[in-house]
Amino acid sequence: MARPIMPYFLLACYGMICRKRICLHAMKFLHRLGPDPHANGAKTTAGSGCPDIVALDDGDFAVIGIDITDIACDKLPPTVSCGADERVVKIPRNTLVLARRDIPTS
Repeated sequence: MARPIMPYFLLACYGMICRKRICLHAMKFLHRLGPDPHANGAKTTAGSGCPDIVALDDGDFAVIGIDITDIACDKLPPTVSCGADERVVKIPRNTLVLARRDIPTS
C-alpha cells in the first residue's frame, strides 16, 4: 500500500516557511544610504514617512517607498516579474541618486 505524500509535502513546505520567517526575524538594519529625507525640514510626498534605502547586515538593501505592485505588475517588461512574496516599490529618483555615494561598488 502506497503511503500518502501530502503530509510529507506539507511538512517540507512548513519547514521552508519557518526558515524564511527565522531569517527575516534575524535581519538587522545597519544604516541609511544617503541623507535623511527630512533633513533641514525637507518635506516628502509621504508626509511623516519617507522614501529610504537601508543597508542590511547580510549585504543586501531594503527599500522603503510607495507600493505600486497592483498597478505595475501587468506593465513590467517581458523579462521582469514580481513573485508572490515580492512587491514593486517606487522611490523618487533623487533618493537613489543621493544614496549612490553610499552604495558599495562590490
